[in-house]
Amino acid sequence: MKINEVEALVGITKKNIRFYEEKGLLSPGRNSENGYRDYGEAEVAVLRRIKLMRKLGVPIEEIRQMQAGTQTVGDGMRRHLVTLERERRNLEESVRLCELLKERTEPLGELDAGSVLEEMEKLEQAGATFQNKQRQDVRIRYVAPIVIAVVMVAMLAGLMGLFIWSYAVAPGDAPPAGLVVVLAAIPGLLICGILYALFQRITEIGKGEIDDAKKY
Repeated sequence: MKINEVEALVGITKKNIRFYEEKGLLSPGRNSENGYRDYGEAEVAVLRRIKLMRKLGVPIEEIRQMQAGTQTVGDGMRRHLVTLERERRNLEESVRLCELLKERTEPLGELDAGSVLEEMEKLEQAGATFQNKQRQDVRIRYVAPIVIAVVMVAMLAGLMGLFIWSYAVAPGDAPPAGLVVVLAAIPGLLICGILYALFQRITEIGKGEIDDAKKY
């Protein structure tokens, strides 16, 4: 089977499948005729097991150990249950603090956050872990590809303009019109390619496929 068929059959994106290959959890064979990856029923079964474990939140390394046989499914679940119990206690503490704060009637600008943070720090010292949403907005991930694309498009557009300008200023000394058209068309085609790649990248970021690969 091809990767597209496996994607439809198992319900895991191509990016996720390649991610598991990179992590050594999946080793498909190669087609001797064209060198493409060749997936069979064994690989589909492996991916289904991986999908199950990842949906339960089992880390990659735990899955690797279960695959290698160094620990059984029961061993892996017992270890994972310890993590889940810790996360549940952390969530219960967060719920308790939110329950207390929901009774507060003052606006956020008048809230004495110091006392609440002190209580949270005490809980953290005792082993609790709270969610931290102090992350950069996902829109920042769009900045780099957009800036790079704009710079490249501007440079190529300038090159196109230079070809056209040189022909318009001194047509007698310029190359034949057909050659000028070809030379000007090359940057134009590159601009189209850059814009298409930018569109694909923005679509990928929007779907969050990179994050999906880390999940399952």
